[in-house]
Amino acid sequence: MPEPSNEPAPAPPSWSMDLRGTTAPALVEIRRWASRALARVADAHLGDVLLVATELVTNAYDHGEGPLQVRMSHTPSPCRVRIEVDDNCPDHPQLTVPSLERPGGRGMHIVDKLACSWGVAEHPAGSKTVWAEVSCGGSDAVPCAAVACS
Repeated sequence: MPEPSNEPAPAPPSWSMDLRGTTAPALVEIRRWASRALARVADAHLGDVLLVATELVTNAYDHGEGPLQVRMSHTPSPCRVRIEVDDNCPDHPQLTVPSLERPGGRGMHIVDKLACSWGVAEHPAGSKTVWAEVSCGGSDAVPCAAVACS
C-alpha cells in the first residue's frame, strides 16, 4: 500500500498559444492547434471545446482589444477541458439579448450553454482572463448543455 503524500497532485497538462498581433484568421490555426493538443478528447466533446475556444477568442478580437494568449488544459478524471483567453480590456463579457437587427451578441450564450462554468479573472493594469470549462466525460457522457455539471 502506498504511503500517503502531502505533495499536491500534479497539475493537468497545459498548452498555450501566443496571439499578440494576430487577426481573426488565426482562429483556423487555434482550432488546428487545439485539436492536436486535445487528441485524447472524444470528437463529440472536442467540437464543444473548439466552439467555446473560438467564441472566447472572437470575443477578445471584437471587444477586448485583441487576444494576448489562449491556454487550454485537460484533466482526465473527471474529464474537463479548461480554456483561458487573456486580453487587455477590463470590460467583462456580457450575456446580451440577441437581436435580428444587429450582428453578434450570441457568442457568450453559446459559451454559457456548452460550458459547465465560465468566468473572468481580473489582473492589474486592466487586463483580464476569460475562462470556461467544458466537460468531456467520455463517449457516453451527456454534454453540459443537457445536464447541470458539477
